Amino acid sequence: MLNKKDVYIVIAAYNEGKSIKKVVASVKNAGYNNIIVIDDCSRDNTYEVISKLPIFALKHIMNRGQGASLKTGIDFALSKNAKYIVTFDADGQHRPEDLDAMVKPVVNNVCDITLGSRFLNKKTKMPFTRYITLKVGVIMQWIFYGILLTDAHNGFRCLSRHAAKKINIISDRMEHASEIVEEIKKNKLRYKEIPVIIHYTEETLAKGHGGFSQAIKVLWKMLIKKLL
Repeated sequence: MLNKKDVYIVIAAYNEGKSIKKVVASVKNAGYNNIIVIDDCSRDNTYEVISKLPIFALKHIMNRGQGASLKTGIDFALSKNAKYIVTFDADGQHRPEDLDAMVKPVVNNVCDITLGSRFLNKKTKMPFTRYITLKVGVIMQWIFYGILLTDAHNGFRCLSRHAAKKINIISDRMEHASEIVEEIKKNKLRYKEIPVIIHYTEETLAKGHGGFSQAIKVLWKMLIKKLL
């Protein structure tokens, strides 16, 4: 049975002063009160905003990247004896309405980790170039790690405590998402994809998360890691 007190929500934030308060409020309205926000040395007022909220507000003294921020948050959640840990975006792309569906399979021991997929329903609208980039990412993850997913680099996940302790994130930046897939394979963790809806706005698209140039950087780092 789902006890939301056992769940910690980890949110990596960089220059999200305009959106983070609303995102935190939406998660709390869904009944999840254990929220950790990591300010990755933002240039705006992100930390000023989160430091006034009834959450765990953490701050990097230098910008390290989303992977490092999630690692900081996951480690902090484990130190608080979290049983389940959710990674959730700071920019409003993820829906708190999808939280229960993400968490329940892990709570019910159906799997060790759930991975959000925007392709398991037809409600997410995205630019065609973004669609192609993500599908190429799916193929590359399958080639590199032997796991065939429907979505690539979706930051919405729920990890059991066991999975969170097994998955070792060492990549500081966006390639951490592929690294998590690699760790799932290496540690033989049970996984399940869950349909989620992603909200795209002009602002989130302008940031380039999942864009072509970002995909090339991630692919290059994946290649280097494999060669080494």
